[in-house]
Amino acid sequence: MATFGIVVGGGPAPGINGVIGAATILARREGAKVVGIVEGFRWLMEGNVDHTLDLRIGMVSRVHLLGGSILQTSRANPTKQPGDLERVVESLEKLGIDHLITIGGDDTAFSARRVAETAEGRIRVAHVPKTIDNDLPLPGEIPTFGFETAREHATRLISHLMEDARTTQRWYLAVVMGRKAGHLALGAAKAAGATVCLIPEDMGPEKLRLARVVGQLEGAVVKRLSMGRGHGVAVLAEGIGELLDPEDLEGLSDAERDEHGHVRLQEVPLGTVLRKELRKSLGELGIKMAVVEKDIGYELRCAQPNAFDLDYTRDLGAGAVRTLLDGTSGVMITRQGSQIVPIPFDEMLDEATGKTRIRMVDTSTQSHQSAFALQVRMEPADFESEDTVAAIGRVTGLDADGVRKRYGSD
Repeated sequence: MATFGIVVGGGPAPGINGVIGAATILARREGAKVVGIVEGFRWLMEGNVDHTLDLRIGMVSRVHLLGGSILQTSRANPTKQPGDLERVVESLEKLGIDHLITIGGDDTAFSARRVAETAEGRIRVAHVPKTIDNDLPLPGEIPTFGFETAREHATRLISHLMEDARTTQRWYLAVVMGRKAGHLALGAAKAAGATVCLIPEDMGPEKLRLARVVGQLEGAVVKRLSMGRGHGVAVLAEGIGELLDPEDLEGLSDAERDEHGHVRLQEVPLGTVLRKELRKSLGELGIKMAVVEKDIGYELRCAQPNAFDLDYTRDLGAGAVRTLLDGTSGVMITRQGSQIVPIPFDEMLDEATGKTRIRMVDTSTQSHQSAFALQVRMEPADFESEDTVAAIGRVTGLDADGVRKRYGSD
């Protein structure tokens, strides 16, 4: 009898339970046992095999409708110490697990690959990609599960902020979760019609100076004022915080890091810093503006999955079981069109880092170009129009040369 283990790692995402439920149902119907590992790799790394659930069909038949994870999750990283990785494999073997399904993002995918290598064929491993950041290297435009639900809820929150901004005549700086990539911020901002959206991919790979970010925000505020609108919503991907020069962002150098060495961006007060600097910058022009920061992220991670993710995750869970029972191991499970397509772990690796590649927003696409064109930003064409320059000058008190000097460069 085959025994499946299911492990959830990383942050929550809508649809986790859909994978767990579908995998359990199909595996049980194929005559296999299913062991749910509680709190990711945390206890397995200690050699503790007591934190498990005997998953059965009756327990999971409706869990796909729920947010969160019935197995909970953790960011415990078994790849930092060789002994931890060996204890994970030993613990899995104590539990009789010979087929392992991991559910998680780029770090969990890397951990799954290392477990497969360490087990040397004794345990077949398949990874199901999960993250609201949508930053795993799936082919084409295939989203990671949880992204579409998170984007839907983020879009609704941003649209509410937009109406509040119009009603109260203020600006909101909405910082949207996304550790490195701007998929969620841009996707929600575009859908909601936010005033402007700043993502890491539009900022370049070099260290980013705070003044540049503030300058772009100020430009959007001033341009809106020149159009007779004293309100707006700027959406910012939190990954901008990792690009900022540490000297410019208070506390970044000493910020707490997670088990994988990443800065805990929730500890970086990106919205607070930008609000302070934007108000200061506008004050230099004599512009008084109510600016409010708002973080958007934790409200999205355990939302009940929408219809897309309900359907998607059940396919992924069932596909993981079929793939492993067919003898395939060391793969990430994807759904391409209506087919389940396993991708070998090695094809996901970044040769430079040896870890899972990060999928960034492709700024060359027409979709991105449309999103950019629909926002309110200072653009080169603005400085070719005497009427536009004059309107901006009336708002800022600057003459034409002053307007072009202040806003004419990125």
